[in-house]
Amino acid sequence: MVYVMKYLIIYLFFFLSLSSVAQTIPAHDPVLIKQDSVYYMFCTGQGITVWSSVNRVDWKKEEPVFAQPPAWVLKELPAFKGHTWAPDISFHNGQYYLYYAVSDFGKNTSCIGVATNKTLHPGSPDYHWEDQGKLVQSVPNRDDWNAIDPNLFVDDNDTAWLTFGSFWGGIKLVKLNNDLISLVHPEVWYNLASRRNDPGNTAIEAPFLFKKGKYYYLFVSVDFCCRGLKSNYKVLVGRSEKVTGPYVDKNNVAMMKGGGSLVAAGDTTNWAAVGHNSVYTFDGKDYIVYHGYDAKDNGKPKLIIRELNWDAAGWPVVAP
Repeated sequence: MVYVMKYLIIYLFFFLSLSSVAQTIPAHDPVLIKQDSVYYMFCTGQGITVWSSVNRVDWKKEEPVFAQPPAWVLKELPAFKGHTWAPDISFHNGQYYLYYAVSDFGKNTSCIGVATNKTLHPGSPDYHWEDQGKLVQSVPNRDDWNAIDPNLFVDDNDTAWLTFGSFWGGIKLVKLNNDLISLVHPEVWYNLASRRNDPGNTAIEAPFLFKKGKYYYLFVSVDFCCRGLKSNYKVLVGRSEKVTGPYVDKNNVAMMKGGGSLVAAGDTTNWAAVGHNSVYTFDGKDYIVYHGYDAKDNGKPKLIIRELNWDAAGWPVVAP
């Protein structure tokens, strides 16, 4: 009996150790979706990094979406080396839509593209990513906005919207056609959030829209990512009864005037900073997904998934 208990304890220790490691897999700008019993995570990386899991704890790395950059990307950004940003995944019209960004870091020389697939299961004979080309482009000295960090949102009237943007003029919103790969014409651009009132720090990006009750919630990330232990990234939120805004925070300050209520930030022991979130409902519970810069591992970006609760006034609260 002692012999059996000894090895049971060793097994449990080993299992828990594996779970702990799995919960801190590398990730930057993660998004999730579930097909059948499998969760798939897409994140920034060479050709778009892909992971799969059946429990959101133990993850398996899959092949990237793109083995080579699409031809149109190399035409628009000849120096592009394949590092593809901030994917967004969703299922509509009987297929999966994956939006992504390509850019020159620190410039608004950027494009948003979209790829589609009938399935996310790599072993399926139907598994094949078909790139649908460029959807939105920003050009320096022409556009006061940046075409990165796309997020598709389909409202209660089945109208499709794309929100995106960073720095410069802030977060934008534009309506899509039902094919979800083209813009409605004439184009109408909505301004959702900005930090222009602070000329010393206009850092705002990574918009994500989520509907809860009567409100549309706009999550954004502010301050600076990608600096390891020196990062000070954090997640803010505002809400509106209209998808086009205006979005305001808990103090009724408009997000276009620098408003936004804190949702998640770094701490003194585990995460130097956190940000670039997405929000989902799985099996009747809401979850927030983002990456954090691990304070105990030299600021490396890693996956964080937390349950998302809502307070009495209807504002999101991240569970411990």
